[in-house]
Amino acid sequence: MSNPQRTAWLMLLVLISGFALSQAFRTAAAIMAPPLQQAFGLSPQQLGLFAGAFHFAFGALQLFMGMGIDVYGVRKTVLAVFPLTVVGALVTASADSYAGLIAGQALTGIGCAPAFLVCTVFIARRFPAGDYAKVNGAALGIGSVGLLLTGTPLAWIIEAWSWRAGFVALAACASLAWLAILLLVREDSAAPAGERIKVMAALRGYGELFRLPHTLGIIGLALFTYASFLSLRGLWLGPLLIDRYGFSLVGSGHVAVALSVLGIVGPPLFGRLDPGDVRRRRWITGFTLACIALFALMALPLSAVPEVALALGIGIVSGYMVMQYADVRAAYPAHMTGRAMAVFTMAMFLGVALMQWLTGLAASAAAALRIETYTAVFGAIASFLLLGLALFRFLPGPPPASRAAGEASQSAA
Repeated sequence: MSNPQRTAWLMLLVLISGFALSQAFRTAAAIMAPPLQQAFGLSPQQLGLFAGAFHFAFGALQLFMGMGIDVYGVRKTVLAVFPLTVVGALVTASADSYAGLIAGQALTGIGCAPAFLVCTVFIARRFPAGDYAKVNGAALGIGSVGLLLTGTPLAWIIEAWSWRAGFVALAACASLAWLAILLLVREDSAAPAGERIKVMAALRGYGELFRLPHTLGIIGLALFTYASFLSLRGLWLGPLLIDRYGFSLVGSGHVAVALSVLGIVGPPLFGRLDPGDVRRRRWITGFTLACIALFALMALPLSAVPEVALALGIGIVSGYMVMQYADVRAAYPAHMTGRAMAVFTMAMFLGVALMQWLTGLAASAAAALRIETYTAVFGAIASFLLLGLALFRFLPGPPPASRAAGEASQSAA
């Protein structure tokens, strides 16, 4: 590996540390849910909104983060915004009302907004096109180490001290990630001053993106794929195991760690298995159907062992979602890559917020409908995934010529 490659990998790993903390914050609700319900008397609907507030704030700012990266570069953008992650975590830790919890989550979501986008843009700009799926998969896998923090370690902190101490610990880790970026990411990807785009020009560029007929189908699936995994790992896993099967908080944390390990392994595995631009969409369809089937089975009244096995199965199969990033990269010309990634990431995390909120509504409505809570939750997730897949398959896709050209360039690289 040449010195420029080593330097690029070092900077990417440091940027991934910020992404890892965003992964920890977005999945904390799965372990925080029981103590927060006890402390504030939260209903399932309120719990869903609490978890979704992070993702609403995170997703809503993706377009502006994309513009910030184009104008100011990766380093300046993440250094300017990421401190709000620490502020938000401390606001949440000190909250004495439900409104305070929501405010803290929203601030944390804003702070984390550039965390993964800077990684995807950095990879697109600094690594060969043929390596994109592989490197992006590795980044997703490494960043998913953050999921481990919100398994057993967070459960131990909560049981030993309190849920407030958990948020303080996450704030401390986020501070260290910001400091590492400040000290070690020296290069920036900002355009030269004379070439920097203006805000209105950037917004017109997003309009150009939405005028392309295949954008809607890509967004339709993006809304529900990662949202399905995050709704399981980041919200409902802990309540499911504790309420339905009588697990302790630490016991549910152990399962969360196991699911997180599979979440780390899956993206790099599927990044290496990526079949290329021509066949990738068929693979995405097949693995989405597999996830739908697994969630539908989780909705059934099973015993603990098969339920946990199905959750772990979702953890490994969900790694295929890394192929959606490669699909986006292949579907648009190079000058639209940053904006396309920003729109895709926005859809993905607004989808997480939407699904967590809607599954909270489903859980609250389940009792009135005489449906078991988690049957309603996982049945709803399977239905949303099916809707996203229908949009992806039956709305216009990228022109075949562009996919073939992408495949040829990938092979050449």
